[in-house]
Amino acid sequence: VQLQASGGGLVQAGGSLRLSCAASGGTLSSYATAWFRRAPGKEREFVALINWAGGSPYYADSVKGRFTISRDNAKDTVYLQLNSLKPEDTAVYYCAADPTLARLRSARYWGQGTLVTVSS
Repeated sequence: VQLQASGGGLVQAGGSLRLSCAASGGTLSSYATAWFRRAPGKEREFVALINWAGGSPYYADSVKGRFTISRDNAKDTVYLQLNSLKPEDTAVYYCAADPTLARLRSARYWGQGTLVTVSS
């Protein structure tokens, strides 16, 4: 399964973006899916996850209340809605998928990343 993340861009602080993660060579709807991000000079960090059915969303404290993860299995796509963006949200965002939700931090499949830049 190949994952393709898209939707990144340049946005002003307080703005919004919606990231998408689509799959090819397989169906994403069978997998738990997560978003991670890596800011310049920092380690990769967990952002949010969702199970294969669209339930059990879970967020990092730093994005709780601002970001929303969701999925549309009919479109085989997972989304991350980013609202109230802050400059510290600037990072490359990656989607990841695994058959087992508990293994997402070392997921079997990773997308190539999409850059989100938030200007102050």
